[in-house]
Amino acid sequence: MKVVVQRVSEASVKVDGKTVGEINTGFMLLVGIDENDEKADADWLVQKIVNLRVFGDEHDKLNLSIKDINGEILCISQFTLIADYKKGNRPSFIKAAKPEKAIPLFEYFKEALSKSQLKIESGIFGADMKISLINDGPVTIVMDSITKH
Repeated sequence: MKVVVQRVSEASVKVDGKTVGEINTGFMLLVGIDENDEKADADWLVQKIVNLRVFGDEHDKLNLSIKDINGEILCISQFTLIADYKKGNRPSFIKAAKPEKAIPLFEYFKEALSKSQLKIESGIFGADMKISLINDGPVTIVMDSITKH
């Protein structure tokens, strides 16, 4: 699994002109699921994300986690994170998990995040989504569960 973690002061997602998820201070997560990903990948990433210390403390040092600030999370499924762009100029998405695997794993990921007691919002899997955000910092970190090995 690949996750782009963006620290935001606010973020929202619309589908067909209707807001389906919105948050204030916290993380917007773009989540890509590979055909080989499993629940262990989601579990590892959830622990990394909820404990990631990228929020400022009283001295403006990045010492606080999203749990420490009681932040919020907006999750967006994004199969294009699994793009293979090595050959030619048109990326291939063949390694992205098919919906029958990706949807349950994305739902599992969100459920695991919700155990942190933080507000979790999301877009709609497979929908054409319009995302708005104010990146705070900016702080953007790319995580890949392949690095857990």
